[in-house]
Amino acid sequence: MRIYVTSVFVDDQAKALKFYTENLGFEKKQDIPFGEYSWLTVVSKQDPNGTELLLEPSAHAAVPPYKEALKNDGIPAASFSVENIDAEFERLKDEGVNFTQEPTVVGNVKIAVLDDTCGNLIQLVQM
Repeated sequence: MRIYVTSVFVDDQAKALKFYTENLGFEKKQDIPFGEYSWLTVVSKQDPNGTELLLEPSAHAAVPPYKEALKNDGIPAASFSVENIDAEFERLKDEGVNFTQEPTVVGNVKIAVLDDTCGNLIQLVQM
């Protein structure tokens, strides 16, 4: 068994697609219209057949309070592995990405946390 798809709730799918592809460097995998939304996924360019990240609309009534509680408590909605967190931090910062936590050593990993502009905190981790 393996993970096929996981998701983050986003306020705006088009805005999310732009951020996740243009800033974070993922590529669009699927964009299947489904009513007013789409089944919209992105994947890592390094692993195009790997786990897909669904940019799930925040349309359900339970989602906004859930997202707000996570963000207010500083809890990331997802975590992405990077090779060099300091280089990614500088690259993304230069692109105007807002970080809520700069690269920090925590145990045997180094983490940073950014705002995805769609209502989520996203953790970057270097093993």
